[in-house]
Amino acid sequence: MKKKEILRFIKFTFFSISAGLIEIASFTLLKELTTWSYSVRYLIALALSVVWNFTLNRNFTFHSAANVPVAMFKAFLFYVVFTPASTWLGDYLTGTLLWNEYLVTGINMLLNFVLEFFYQRYFVFRSSIDTRKSKK
Repeated sequence: MKKKEILRFIKFTFFSISAGLIEIASFTLLKELTTWSYSVRYLIALALSVVWNFTLNRNFTFHSAANVPVAMFKAFLFYVVFTPASTWLGDYLTGTLLWNEYLVTGINMLLNFVLEFFYQRYFVFRSSIDTRKSKK
């Protein structure tokens, strides 16, 4: 069982890295191509990475057959708290303290990675892990 959980965490890590690449690439494109505020760029980039990450982790990390709208709603609840908190933190650090926007985005991404793994593992997919039948 322990080996399976380590493998699950490794998969989550790699899918999160791919979501992080989507987030930072879209954030960078929006920063270079628009005059939008940090908050708007961050929220769009975050939304794109969340959809990507949720889909991959549901199917390949947690192998969940859970009702997709229910699981997505549970994931949405995480972002009801995380998004305003991380947006406020980003605005404060970049606007008031004048921290580098990419550094702040990286900090938010790291926080998201750690918190989301535990949230998805122990709340969103807790009772439906490994219930999805593989298509062999």
